[in-house]
Amino acid sequence: MLPSPRPADLPVRTALPALHAALDTTGTAVLAAPPGTGKTTLVPLALAHLVGEGAAGSAGAAGAAGAAGAAGAADPARRVLVAEPRRLAVRAAARRMAWLLGEPVGRRVGYTVRGERVVGPDTVVEVVTTGVLLQRLQRDPELPGVDVVLLDECHERHLDADTALAFLLDVRAALRPELGLVVASATSDTEAWARLLDDAPVVEAHGSAHPVEVRWAPPPREVRPPQGTRTDPALLAHVAAVVRRALAEQHGDLLCFLPGVGEIARVAGLLGGVDAEVLQLHGQAPAAVQDAALSAADHRRVILATSVAESSLTVPGVRIVVDSGLAREPRTDHARGLGRLVTVRASLAAGRQRAGRAGREAPGTVYRCWAEVADARAPRFPTPEIALADLTAFALHAACWGDPSAAGLALPDPPPAGALAAARQSLAALGAVDADGRATARGRRLARTGLHPRLARALLDGASLVGARRAAEVVALLSEEPPRELGDDLLAVWRTVRSGSGAGGYGARWREEVRRLQRQSAGADAAGADLPEAAAAGLVVALAHPERVARARGGAFLMASGTAAEAAPGSPLAGATWLAVAVADRPAGAPSARIRRAVVIDESTARTAAAHLLTERAEVRWAVPPGSRRGDLAARRSTALGALELDSVALADPDPTLVRAALLDGLAREGVGELLRWSEAARALRARLAFLHHALGAPWPEVDDAALLAAADHWLEPELSRARRRADLERLDVAGALPRLLPWATGEAGRLDELAPERITVPSGSRIRIDYATERPVLAVKLQELFGWPAAPALAGGRVPLTIHLLSPAGRPAAITGDLATFWRQGYPAVRADLRGRYPRHPWPEDPTTAEPTRRANPRR
Repeated sequence: MLPSPRPADLPVRTALPALHAALDTTGTAVLAAPPGTGKTTLVPLALAHLVGEGAAGSAGAAGAAGAAGAAGAADPARRVLVAEPRRLAVRAAARRMAWLLGEPVGRRVGYTVRGERVVGPDTVVEVVTTGVLLQRLQRDPELPGVDVVLLDECHERHLDADTALAFLLDVRAALRPELGLVVASATSDTEAWARLLDDAPVVEAHGSAHPVEVRWAPPPREVRPPQGTRTDPALLAHVAAVVRRALAEQHGDLLCFLPGVGEIARVAGLLGGVDAEVLQLHGQAPAAVQDAALSAADHRRVILATSVAESSLTVPGVRIVVDSGLAREPRTDHARGLGRLVTVRASLAAGRQRAGRAGREAPGTVYRCWAEVADARAPRFPTPEIALADLTAFALHAACWGDPSAAGLALPDPPPAGALAAARQSLAALGAVDADGRATARGRRLARTGLHPRLARALLDGASLVGARRAAEVVALLSEEPPRELGDDLLAVWRTVRSGSGAGGYGARWREEVRRLQRQSAGADAAGADLPEAAAAGLVVALAHPERVARARGGAFLMASGTAAEAAPGSPLAGATWLAVAVADRPAGAPSARIRRAVVIDESTARTAAAHLLTERAEVRWAVPPGSRRGDLAARRSTALGALELDSVALADPDPTLVRAALLDGLAREGVGELLRWSEAARALRARLAFLHHALGAPWPEVDDAALLAAADHWLEPELSRARRRADLERLDVAGALPRLLPWATGEAGRLDELAPERITVPSGSRIRIDYATERPVLAVKLQELFGWPAAPALAGGRVPLTIHLLSPAGRPAAITGDLATFWRQGYPAVRADLRGRYPRHPWPEDPTTAEPTRRANPRR
């Protein structure tokens, strides 16, 4: 039995004249109407002229039907298409409107969801999902016979709704300017929608006057914030306790909002013994349960619901709302091709809509399971799905529409560039778009299935490999995920659902979807009849998700995408060698993905399904054996399936270009200074060049490891290109190669010995090597060899003084100076006094500047 408020009781009736006027003048309107005002049920009937503005006072369904007849006599009926974001809302809205007209669904009011259509020759109001609307726009953008399109619940920011709006704006601009377009929102954020519709009029319908009392009911102790899809059991226990408290304190039915099916089941288990019927309302609930929740009852009820009950649906008898404050949002890891749902704090707008459910028919009460101060941290509105979701289906819609980049679409928010690029890459791999991103004939066929492009590929390609019936059955399992309690082995799930046991309402929906999909792939039944069921299931799953083909690795699995994955402990999948993974997610912060559903396959099936990922390549790399620090060249030819190496053989004659790149990698990893053999002469020349670059800059080259590696083409050729292994690099004559770096082109190279001499002749006639290893070059020489030398020469064209380490006759440091003349005057007397007693056979003149330099001691007396 449906609820019985009269059309006169629906607050939106007062906005109907303004709405009609807006459509008559501009053809577009934005309708802002809170939940419970009748925007989903009365407005479509009024737009279709099935009820008149003056009919609002008629009583009950019979009165509405009579008023409809009167309205029809005055104005010809217009065909109205109403788009809702969910199938549950589609069916509920159609039933409610048909009830208002006093007739069954399928006469003047009908509906269409994927796989199910209930319409008749007299239908003028048709309720569809936004997905169905997109399919119709792709088939025939003019929408022949449709006079007005109403996009309901646009405030929820579902991707299909945003896309449909953009397409409809294109249709109005180019094909059908007379097509009426109404954007309906249950929240007050109407300015952006009005701007998108070229400053369309905003028509507001004010909500029911029934007040809703807010009671704050935070948990008695701190609870952990949600992690992925996991909600703290303590919070769920608290929500159940608040439900019991509310039932004791208030009258009427109770509607409790929870983030997901798992939380609903847990809270239902905690409500055993309450004096009320407990119903679980969500998109996967059996039709009988959905009907029971959306119909009036003569006993008290507790309806545990996901966000499907926030708007569109009327749950009669509700006077109490218990709000957990949580919601689910999608997240997509575009790099790994994995999607997941996460539990988040519900927006303030969602909280207002949830609370409004308690006051739709009479004064009510909302219990909010959080502290009031927490609202300061909550988002105002839900995040648009386009910013979070996998955009592969959206990208295919845009390509088929003729705008592959989506740049010309009037979207409320643009798609993220990275997500759109990943989506177009996926479509190219499926053969759905060409190099310019335009839809191919195959892409258009994939789009017509109404499935995600990956599943459409599995359906169409799988039909020719395993037969249309089996392909449709497996794809139907992937299209709507079966109940989790059926296990993670998809082959076993398939057999269970097909047998009709243990699948509940899911089984009926699955069989209907199988019939629809089989029609999409008709003509391929002759193939694959002799293929075993396991191979057929695995092949279809792998066709849908080739990058998720996985092979066992060390107790876990590695997918072809390169993502590590693990089966649940005790799962029958854990011992497999190969898997075709149907459902996987990667919790935030987790090192690997979780395998939720998969089929055991063999390597042959993996190769067939993921053939486009098969590569055969010559791999030449610098390899360092475990436990060693010395690498060497490794060359082999390998066959891989994405990141999964299937086999490899040694490569006897590798490509010289690859060899050279690998040797350069070895030089980078181990260091030019370590891998090459540096003789004393090579080290000395490198030090001289480093000194000149530091002192003078260009054109003298940098010679640190990074610079030498960057300039390898200049100074290591042709030896580098001839090398084939580590030993060849170690034999390379570095001292002979380094001079290639000198600035020969400018002529400066000839000044090397002038600016940075390797050795310098001191007064004794000795040629002493200069040490360039330090920032200031050092000349270490015995003090007696410098007698008569008034000053040491400066290097780098006189810019850098030479630092002199003066040594005793035994070669030990005696003094250090950068100014020899000053040392002779001030420092030498002290050194002379200290050392001449220890070294009496060596000359220690009072005036070293005029003394004869010597390398020898005085002869013995």
